[in-house]
Amino acid sequence: MNYETLVPVMRRLALEAGDKIMEIYDADDFEVKTKSDDSPVTAADEAADAIISEGLREAFPDLMLVTEEQSDTHDTTGDTFLIVDPLDGTKEFVHRRGDFTVNIALVEAGKPTRGVVYAPAKNRMFFTQADGQTVEEAGPFQKDLIGSLTPLRVSQPENDALMVVASKSHRDQATDDYINKYAVKDMTSAGSSLKFCLVATGEADLYPRLGRTMEWDTAAGHAVLLGAGGKVVRFDDHSDLTYGKDDYANPFFIAYSPDVALKPA
Repeated sequence: MNYETLVPVMRRLALEAGDKIMEIYDADDFEVKTKSDDSPVTAADEAADAIISEGLREAFPDLMLVTEEQSDTHDTTGDTFLIVDPLDGTKEFVHRRGDFTVNIALVEAGKPTRGVVYAPAKNRMFFTQADGQTVEEAGPFQKDLIGSLTPLRVSQPENDALMVVASKSHRDQATDDYINKYAVKDMTSAGSSLKFCLVATGEADLYPRLGRTMEWDTAAGHAVLLGAGGKVVRFDDHSDLTYGKDDYANPFFIAYSPDVALKPA
């Protein structure tokens, strides 16, 4: 894979999808449907998916593509592929809370190596460069010209004063019980894959997820965090979280700065 070619394409498609999402978000009303797993889906999910999947298939016709909104792609198998969640945080979108993201990633040998996370309502753009380093780009964003970049590096926290980020929509007692094993300085909540990005920027040190996620929910954020020196491991045995699993379902996991001394499950 030529990363010099891949990264600008992923970034541009994320911006194009973001424009379409915001066009629908800013409208007076939009329809919300329910998928078979009871999760919401909107015209924004579907329109963004069309933009991204068509663009990726045109640019990289020989690469396997997995995308949340196309169930036929969920039957494919492989350990190297492009994976897309065109609108992560649909509940945040529906409730107009702004914490939703466009997510595009490349997985190679089961590991997310390059990714883009774009939060159009927050005007924040994170991506891994061709060399693997994660950056945050300052807006306003132009489709074919990359703007001012800040290289990202995870925090080096003191283990007696951690900043923890947790889900806005999926917080539960099990998550709180695990967080309570640490000495926490402060807590913040965020929606969608932004939680990975907050660890990547050093705005948070630890993000435990004790709930159902799919690989398209996490791959781009995982790549962004890896490129900033972070890690994502399984909750049960602290082994690396891998991709290309059967049915693309994730186990519980922990995303964190490697300076955090992880507590056992």
